[in-house]
Amino acid sequence: MEILLIKDALVVPMTAKEGACKSFQASVGVVGNRIVLVSDEVDVVSSFLDKHPDCRIMDGSGKALLPGLINTHCHAAMTLQRNHADDIPLMAWLNDHIWPFEARQTKEDIALGMTLGMAEMLLGGVTSFVDMYFEEDHCVEVVDRMGMRAVLGCSYFDATIDEVLQSAERAVKAAEGKERIRISIAPHAPYTVSEENLQRGKRFAEEHGLDYMVHAAETQDELNYVADKYATTPVRLLDRLGVLDQRTILAHCVWVDQEEMALMRERGVTVSHNAQSNMKISSGVAPIAEMLREGVCVTLATDGSSSNNDLDMWEEMRSAALLQKVTTMDPLKLPAYEVLKMATVNGARAMGHEGELGVIREGALADLILIDLEKPHLQPIHDPVADLVYCGKASDVDTVIVDGRVVVENRQIKGLDLKALYRQVADSVHRILKIQKKDL
Repeated sequence: MEILLIKDALVVPMTAKEGACKSFQASVGVVGNRIVLVSDEVDVVSSFLDKHPDCRIMDGSGKALLPGLINTHCHAAMTLQRNHADDIPLMAWLNDHIWPFEARQTKEDIALGMTLGMAEMLLGGVTSFVDMYFEEDHCVEVVDRMGMRAVLGCSYFDATIDEVLQSAERAVKAAEGKERIRISIAPHAPYTVSEENLQRGKRFAEEHGLDYMVHAAETQDELNYVADKYATTPVRLLDRLGVLDQRTILAHCVWVDQEEMALMRERGVTVSHNAQSNMKISSGVAPIAEMLREGVCVTLATDGSSSNNDLDMWEEMRSAALLQKVTTMDPLKLPAYEVLKMATVNGARAMGHEGELGVIREGALADLILIDLEKPHLQPIHDPVADLVYCGKASDVDTVIVDGRVVVENRQIKGLDLKALYRQVADSVHRILKIQKKDL
């Protein structure tokens, strides 16, 4: 059992329910996988050291201590397709480039892409992520080895549902006893999965106690398809099918109206906002400020690294805030603290860990990140939260702790040879593209 004391850090606790919480200099103690001490009192810290004389002391001076960031929608293994196809409309991008590439991937390729994606996220301070991809049963071991916390969404289309639900059963068994890893059911979207199979996936999720996630209302093309086929909108269709509840994550929700926002709030649905992906594919701008005002739980995510093209939550925070301000022509929309809440507190709720993740308080799970503040772009510090949201970069992350265990220190991922990983990824991509070219 690891016992840590992070001394004299600038703690950003994320515990305020209204307005912005105050940051303060303090020491944080971790025993096992829980935070047991958050104090700026010398006597209290000394008592912790007396009780745990062999604890590891980490110097937090010149650093900010935050809850780990939570990426609520990504396709981590799609790192293999980063920059493979850019500046292309969504449907042509999927049909002509992404899906043909994916058809030639092996299970080993997907596990390799997942490893690269997790390495990128860890070095950017992401401690938890919600994934949506294929062969997730083969990725449980990868997540376990890398030390992250994850919800692995088994994604399917109409043609693959039987195979994927069998894979999901294997994933559930593989994740047994691994508290950091949960499995989810993830139909692709209302325009690629039939009503029957959207419901079938939800029934499977309920029978196995799993979450449910789906792309929804991402583009106007999707809206037109659903309107023509079902005479309604994607969100209303999903509600009519009975799949919207507190264990449902809807990714994107760019094209939703006020009535749908109220519906999502009533059902307890989580919305995963992917600002940069939506911009790059020209999907539109999700009305996030309105959703938050309506009381919808809105979280932040990167989407896949072939439509973003990275897994950088710091860029995502800044983009989300600026995008809401410029599209509403109101500089008060989506202030810095609200954006940081989306990436921490709200993300924890989406993962079923409300109050346990996304905050720094005694009793919470010890998913923590140390940010090096001694950088030119972070000085001077008038407001720590604004400083981090508007100026912070993934490269500022120094240390990452997941479930009480140090997994990144001095920007080095423990137990991972990155150069060897890069070579493996290059070899894998070369083989896939060679096969694809031959097939053409």
